[in-house]
Amino acid sequence: MKLIERRDLLHRLIDLRGTPDIKIITGIRRSGKSQLMSSFIEHVRTSEPKANIIAIDFVDLAFEDIKEYHALNRYVEEHTVAGTENLLFIDEVQLCPGFELAVNSLHAKRKYDIYITGSNAFLLSADLATLFTGRFLEIQVFPFSFREFTAYFGEGDRDDQFDEYVKKGGLAGSYPYKNERDRVGYIRDVYETIVNRDLMQKYRLNDSQAMGHLASYLMDNVSNLSSPSRISGALGVSDTSTSHVTVGKYIRYLCSAFVFYDVKRYDIRGKKYLETSEKYYLCDTGIRFALLGTRNMDYGRMYENIVAIELLRRGYELYVGKLYEKEVDFVALRGSEKLYIQVSDDIQNSETFRREVDPLLKISDAYPKIVLARTRHEETDYEGVRIIDLPSWLLQ
Repeated sequence: MKLIERRDLLHRLIDLRGTPDIKIITGIRRSGKSQLMSSFIEHVRTSEPKANIIAIDFVDLAFEDIKEYHALNRYVEEHTVAGTENLLFIDEVQLCPGFELAVNSLHAKRKYDIYITGSNAFLLSADLATLFTGRFLEIQVFPFSFREFTAYFGEGDRDDQFDEYVKKGGLAGSYPYKNERDRVGYIRDVYETIVNRDLMQKYRLNDSQAMGHLASYLMDNVSNLSSPSRISGALGVSDTSTSHVTVGKYIRYLCSAFVFYDVKRYDIRGKKYLETSEKYYLCDTGIRFALLGTRNMDYGRMYENIVAIELLRRGYELYVGKLYEKEVDFVALRGSEKLYIQVSDDIQNSETFRREVDPLLKISDAYPKIVLARTRHEETDYEGVRIIDLPSWLLQ
C-alpha cells in the first residue's frame, strides 16, 4: 500500500517532543494512528540516533508476555537507559488490561517522553481525564483530507478528483481495492466494527438495530439542525421505538468514537452560545456512500460536511452561526482568528448566490467572510465577501 507522509500531524508531534505531557493519538479506526506513530519513531531515529526508543506494539505477538500492567511497567524500566532521552511508544495500548496504571506510574517518574495509541472505543476523548491522572495532550487523527487524497493518487483533473473524493472518502485503507464492491466492503467492515463491536460492547448495549437506524438517520441528515427529541420522533415513524433520552445517549457514543462530530449553534449578534438544536457531521463522506449509496443525495450537504471536517482538521473550534432568522453555515474560531463561512454546491443562479451571500453581508464586524462553492474559477470578491472554489480551498 502506498504511504503518504502526513506532514501536519508529524510536525505536531515533532513540536510536542520533550514536553512533559502524555501524548495520546486518537481518531476513528483505520484513520492512520499507528502509521503516524511509526513515522514519528522513524523521524526520531534519524534526527537523534542516540535517543533511546522503547517501542511496544501489542498487536505484535513478540509483546504477548507483557500484556499485563505490572509486566508492561517492568519491561519499560528494564529497557530504560540512564543519562539519555527515553521515548516510550505504545501502540494498541488497550490490549494490556490496566494499561493506565502502568502509564500513569511511568509518567510520574518523569523519565519518559510518552506516546500512545489505541482503539477509539478505549481511548475516547470523554474518558481520557479519568484514565490519566497526569497531564495529557490529545492529537486527533482524521481520515485523509482532499490534499492527501490527491497526493496519494497523483496528478489528475482537480474537479474529477474532488468528485471521486466525495464518494470514496478519506479511509485510505480502501484505496488499494480495484473492485468497487471490495472497496465499499472494506469501509462497511470498518464502520460495522466500530458500531456493532466497539460501542455495543463498551457500553453493553443490546439494541444494535436502534443504533443502526440512528446512525443511518444522522448520515441522511448531515448539516440539518437536529435534536434528540426530533430524531426520536423521526425514528418512531420508522417503527424504531427509541426515547429521546436513549437517542441522546447513543449520539454521544457515536460522537465519542469519532464517527460523528456535533457542532453547536452560536448567536452572532448576541455573541452567545445556544443550547437548543445542533448539527452532526459524519467523519468521512465515504462511509455515507458505502452504506447508503446515492439515496436522498444532496451534494451541497456533502460539501458542507467535508468543509466541517476540514476546519476541525485545521484546528478550528466550530459553530453554526445564527443571525436573526438567517443561518451562517460555520463560525470558525482559532485563537484570535474568526471566519464566517457559507458552503454551496452551485452559486451560478443569482437567487442561490444572494441566499448564500446575504447573511454574511449582514454581519457587522470585520472578520473574514467566505463563500465556498464549486465555482471552477479563481477567487473573486463580492462587497468584501471572498468567493472561493471549494476544491482550491481544500488544497490550500
